[in-house]
Amino acid sequence: QVQLVESGGGLVQPGGSLRLSCAASGFIFSLTPMGWYRQAPGKERELVATITRDGSTNYADSVKGRFTISRDNTKNTVNLQMNNLTPEDTAVYYCNRDRKFGLFVNWGRGTQVTVSS
Repeated sequence: QVQLVESGGGLVQPGGSLRLSCAASGFIFSLTPMGWYRQAPGKERELVATITRDGSTNYADSVKGRFTISRDNTKNTVNLQMNNLTPEDTAVYYCNRDRKFGLFVNWGRGTQVTVSS
């Protein structure tokens, strides 16, 4: 059974940084393109960044240059380094498969990121 467990969120001031991590199990992680998603209050879930099994990355325009997605196929983890955070980045962050390849039905609980002074 697919399990996705996100961690690393918290409260940070504008301009600050956070590093999110997602521990994955129940599927062949090393062969799976992954993504980070976020959902702000009252808004639909949106794709933030993706990474192929070989490490090629893609980003939403809103986070390009500030966020970095990475993966460790030996630990079955996908990470999101977030720098220069703004209040607009406030959301619950989730990991899942890159939606181009079909989302896993089982989402994790996500991790809350709040950017506020």
